[in-house]
Amino acid sequence: MTLWLVAGLVLLLAGPLLALAVGKASLHGDWRTATHRSAGLAPDPAAHPEAIVQVYASRAFAWRGAFADHTWVAVKPAGADRYTRYEVIGWRGGDGRSVVSVSSQRAPDAEWFGAPPRLLRDVRGEAAQAVIARLDAVVAAYPYPATYRVWPGPNSNTFVAYLGRSIPELRLVMPSIAIGKDYVSLAHLVGPSPSHTGIAVSLYGLVGITVAWDEGLEINLLGLVTGFDVRHPALKLPGIGRVPGDG
Repeated sequence: MTLWLVAGLVLLLAGPLLALAVGKASLHGDWRTATHRSAGLAPDPAAHPEAIVQVYASRAFAWRGAFADHTWVAVKPAGADRYTRYEVIGWRGGDGRSVVSVSSQRAPDAEWFGAPPRLLRDVRGEAAQAVIARLDAVVAAYPYPATYRVWPGPNSNTFVAYLGRSIPELRLVMPSIAIGKDYVSLAHLVGPSPSHTGIAVSLYGLVGITVAWDEGLEINLLGLVTGFDVRHPALKLPGIGRVPGDG
């Protein structure tokens, strides 16, 4: 039994170690000098007056990036001249302060401390406006506004996955390496996947399973997800994400 446990742990950690080895994450870095440049993924509001909702993911900062992504949502109502970012930022908390950030001060597609963003979801027009109409009320109801834990959650990925579960029109598929996405209370032990195309069962994000048309099959053990996607064929590996493709 001990050998099986050790072998299982080695397999779970192999992906994060590989992520470090190939440069997807680094043990070094200074948050004070890390870049937050726009990646040029967000449409220019002047050229795109329609409502836009986009969801992004970047590798988390420093060693955390070997294990997980940081995710956020950027929205632009119809006719607006700028985007607003919705995300959870852990260091905003303390003394009861909210970790939820709603701001238009940073680019919607800015690097996360030097890590380039990936576009996960892009919704336009009336569908985007329907999401935006519900967004503020859903954010206000987020159940963990003053709580942040890197592992197993609640964290930035818990927040974005919560938005997906609360707004079916978003039809959001979270990255498999978004540790914290499966963190839910016991009252929501069984519920919809963030995409609302299947079912997720999770015990505080520590162990669980998701079976859904958009997510495929995901098995979560200690927050590390292994699985496969049938709709868009790919394996899902801890620390690596989708193979082929990053996600």
